Amino acid sequence: MCTSVTFLSKTGDNFLARTMDFAFELDGRPVVIPRRQHFNSDAGGSGYDTQYGFVGAGRNLGNYILVDGVNEKGLSAAALYFSGEASYATALQANKVNIAPHEVLNWLLGNASDCVELKARLDQLNIIDAPVKLLGKSTPLHWIISDKSGECYVLESDHDGMKYMKNPVGVMTNSPDFQWHLKNLSNYTELKPSPHPARSYNGYEITSFGPGSGALGMPGDYTSVSRFIRTVFMREYSDEVSTEQTVNELSHILNSVEIPKGVKIKQDGSEDYTQYRGYMDMHHLAYYMQPYDNQSIFKVSLTEALMDQERPTEFPITHEQKYEELG
Repeated sequence: MCTSVTFLSKTGDNFLARTMDFAFELDGRPVVIPRRQHFNSDAGGSGYDTQYGFVGAGRNLGNYILVDGVNEKGLSAAALYFSGEASYATALQANKVNIAPHEVLNWLLGNASDCVELKARLDQLNIIDAPVKLLGKSTPLHWIISDKSGECYVLESDHDGMKYMKNPVGVMTNSPDFQWHLKNLSNYTELKPSPHPARSYNGYEITSFGPGSGALGMPGDYTSVSRFIRTVFMREYSDEVSTEQTVNELSHILNSVEIPKGVKIKQDGSEDYTQYRGYMDMHHLAYYMQPYDNQSIFKVSLTEALMDQERPTEFPITHEQKYEELG
């Protein structure tokens, strides 16, 4: 269960940020995938090739699997859980790129330069219901995609086939489907950052107890439905900031949906929590990671030297909070 959001700086530089909320310890870390790589696929067949370099969060599970990132052309994407809704093909197709759901993000970052080109290339794709070896099951996913122009789309594959939809609010969470979330926004037309005005009931005037009454009724739980509403509100009304301050601003926006350990327990007793936050700068081609147990923000820039390596480069991060001593 995750939350994702796009955000434009004052000068129009586009960012994509996400929380990675999961119970299973993914142990993700920043990884740079160089140009011109071949990947074997868990779906079988001949695998797939990538041409562009990209950086994001992932792990080496025989092949590198990334769950979010930004490529050298400024295209950014994140994979989020889509349980109960996702549906994939069960057979390989000739003359198609046959890949598992958890490999889609690598393919699209490695082969598309922007949202328009991705749309033109999606007919090449056949997503197979194939498991992640580490988990032993197929992962139900959908994807938020954005580029440096500010365009934003959602890619979903359900029983009606593959859908590539424009995302007018720049936010995505989990199930239900994206169009349902957009419709549900109509239930929250009263939300605003300023106070509601005083009202009179048969001559008896009432006023709010203080600032913030405009957000009364905004849901505060950790369901995907409520996180979607909160994040749309935060994105819409948060102040514009400079490019240099945008990652910091996004960190504050995601504070409203971060899940601490212990407050979201599933039926099997496992705990979903925000294992990390990822921030993708589509202008400067940089990836930032903020782990749960160390609120420091780590940065990896997508350099020519890293993209021209023969093999992917991992960047271990410190999982111990550091404090700056004053005085």
